[in-house]
Amino acid sequence: MNKLFLFTLFLGFGGLATAQTAKVDTSKYPAPVTFTNQEDHANMQQQLGIKVLRPGPSGNESAPNAANYDESKANPCPELPDILTTNAGKKVTSEEMWWETRRPELVEALEREVYGKLPDNIPDVNWEVKITDREFVARTPVIAKQIIGHVDNSSYPLIEVDINMMLVVPANAKGPVPVLMMFGRPSFPAPAQPNGEDMEVLNTSFKEMMIKNDPSLKALFDKYPAYNPVTRLPGPSFFGPPVNGESPSTEQLLAAGWGYVTIDPSSIQADNHAGITRGIIGLVNKGQPRSPEDWGALRAWAWGAARALDFLETEPLVDAKKVGIEGVSRYGKAALVTMAFEPRFATALIGSSGKGGTTLHRRVFGEAVESLTGGENYWMAGNYMKYGAEESVFGRMDGCDLPVDSHDMLALCAPRPVFVSYGIPESGDAKWLDQKGSYMAVVAAGVAYKLLGATDLGVSNDYMKEEMPPHSTDMLDGDLAWRQHDGGHTDGPNFQHFIPWANRVLDYEK
Repeated sequence: MNKLFLFTLFLGFGGLATAQTAKVDTSKYPAPVTFTNQEDHANMQQQLGIKVLRPGPSGNESAPNAANYDESKANPCPELPDILTTNAGKKVTSEEMWWETRRPELVEALEREVYGKLPDNIPDVNWEVKITDREFVARTPVIAKQIIGHVDNSSYPLIEVDINMMLVVPANAKGPVPVLMMFGRPSFPAPAQPNGEDMEVLNTSFKEMMIKNDPSLKALFDKYPAYNPVTRLPGPSFFGPPVNGESPSTEQLLAAGWGYVTIDPSSIQADNHAGITRGIIGLVNKGQPRSPEDWGALRAWAWGAARALDFLETEPLVDAKKVGIEGVSRYGKAALVTMAFEPRFATALIGSSGKGGTTLHRRVFGEAVESLTGGENYWMAGNYMKYGAEESVFGRMDGCDLPVDSHDMLALCAPRPVFVSYGIPESGDAKWLDQKGSYMAVVAAGVAYKLLGATDLGVSNDYMKEEMPPHSTDMLDGDLAWRQHDGGHTDGPNFQHFIPWANRVLDYEK
């Protein structure tokens, strides 16, 4: 294996230090464990004493082990754990009982059995504004800031974690603006470019540098004297159609007077088994494997979002009391985890999140608990694997044995406003995601909202009797909102509905 490949491999783990650690006496620290996906999975299975795990169902409906899509078989244990009954069996009848007793009970159970608990020794993050640029997004002038969060790795210098995010706010705002934080890949939306005069200086210098490197190029440039190798990129169009519901979500936010942050989950924690001993989880564990109680990637991404909010609280361009969190699919799961466990986030847009998100775990429809325990269990606490066990030292367990479910996660968000978004299977938001299972959870969570003086969907909280409405039905009058658009695996079509809803529930006017 050549040295270049090894160097690239280390970089690919998104966290092994390179040049800087060359100055560190690494013999003082345990070497980081490097797992394959299979090895990490087998390690957790062994720690839990699981002999046989049930395989997850196939998404191929013609396969022998196809996922269930028969609604009559979807609810093997239809009675959900009661949100408003304490572990001691007492009915929660006041806000005081919720905050002092019931909510802490739910947090403890969800951390222990599903998502993992934040360790006590997570290091601090030092934020640096790397680049500030003035740009245009469509017709809106903006200020864009590339911001890097350097995590203190002095306790284990073999792993580095640098959180990458981009803040974009309208430049002509009269004061601090609300911001929607979105999980994704940060980039400058429309990098400012040199004017014609500066471009000429760049081209002159660039040509001289190229000729110095290869003198034969002088004849080529003499042959095409008007040619410039450095050219301007296409700039923003000021003559296109005005921003509307078909425009990109970022353009809609900016036109409405909002800013946005894009935060890179992979710069916090890799989205695979092999990375579980790297990233922030690996840094805290000094490169060693997780224990069953440790946090998974979803909780790590949520931790990173909370640290980003720490920075936003220091940013005068941002109204830190009106910061929302957004994500789709696995990042929809992460958005729910962020909103549930970090009370400073003001609102959330949770898109097509499926199991581990807003869909009920104990439902057997499409994606199953076994899909996560046998595949992406690194998203979850190690303990979650127990619920896919067929044979183990503790017997057989499945989703019906969970003491909590996704309706409890939504209840932890109360009374803060949450918008749950899905598309339709016909357009690509697969049945696998169990849209109905999410609707049931939203309906059930309404009891916590009403207890705390907020409003829910405006229907009864009987999750077994309430029917999911047809797509494109607006259920946006409450602090809990539901809308299934007619598109695919995205929340894009719902932004034109989310923004006015969020303006109302956050009491914001541009």
